[in-house]
Amino acid sequence: MTSAPTTGRTPGAPLRVGTRPSRLATAQSGLVVERLRAAGHPAELVEISTVGDRSSAPIAELGVGVFVSALREALAEGTVDVAVHSYKDLPTAPDPRLVLAAVPPREDPRDALVARDGLVLGELPSGSRVGTGSLRRTAQLQALGLGLVVVPIRGNVDTRVGKVASGELDAVVVAAAGLRRLGRIGEATELLDPLQMLPAPAQGALAVECRIGDIDLVKILGTTLEDESTRAAAAAERAVLAGLEAGCSAPIGALADVVSDIDDDGHVIDRISLRAVVGTTDGALLRASATGDMDDAEKLGAALATELLDMGGATLSGERASHENRWIGSSDR
Repeated sequence: MTSAPTTGRTPGAPLRVGTRPSRLATAQSGLVVERLRAAGHPAELVEISTVGDRSSAPIAELGVGVFVSALREALAEGTVDVAVHSYKDLPTAPDPRLVLAAVPPREDPRDALVARDGLVLGELPSGSRVGTGSLRRTAQLQALGLGLVVVPIRGNVDTRVGKVASGELDAVVVAAAGLRRLGRIGEATELLDPLQMLPAPAQGALAVECRIGDIDLVKILGTTLEDESTRAAAAAERAVLAGLEAGCSAPIGALADVVSDIDDDGHVIDRISLRAVVGTTDGALLRASATGDMDDAEKLGAALATELLDMGGATLSGERASHENRWIGSSDR
């Protein structure tokens, strides 16, 4: 009996790129397909429905992995050759069957406000109803002391922004990257400065996975799609998340920037500047920052997580999860 090929791919056939069926997911996965085709690699999108796409229940009720596990199973089983995820949706524990083959250049990592009457955050009257599905955003909005009423919501960009257009809410906060990828950034009334609101770890970045044994495809994806600065920044941010062992109930923000610096010999080198914030059970925010070499991105994030733990100890908000289930959740749209 002849064993099945370890790659699961048919030679000469287009690469099957797995994606969630939402408009945003297909838009960002379509960018990957376009890059592959432009480099001479035929590719096509294959939509994979997930439990999270089919349910309107809160993420906390659905459990971890609702937006990722179905894609990963389709990839591991050979139904698709490539899976494209919003990087912030991935659990910090790797899947041993798969490899993170490429991290493409990052889109705008900031959060965006979409408010009635073109208002910016500081112009919203006290008592204004602001919608978000993210405890991270909720904690940082409340810490601003603007008297805003934060309303929990879920749904795609159309659903969330529609609540402002209908008058149900005065504003919503969503990821700027999603608006940009959908061609709707003009609807944002303000792009929130990270000094006001740090984004979710790896927000705006994509993660492109394939099977670990498909060496040729790993090379193709890396050569065609990889951006080293984005990978390093995302690795540092997610190392903060992993170091805090945070579940989806923990409001954690992190943002890393790759900046040019001069070493002792006068050479220009790239370094990572990392900032992080985490909410506590008493409503306070703990903040920390650090700078380090790009090659030490994960060590930098882990050290910053340790610093935050030392600052807050048992007051950190959210349950500490096991190593296998470390997760930020996917309600951070």
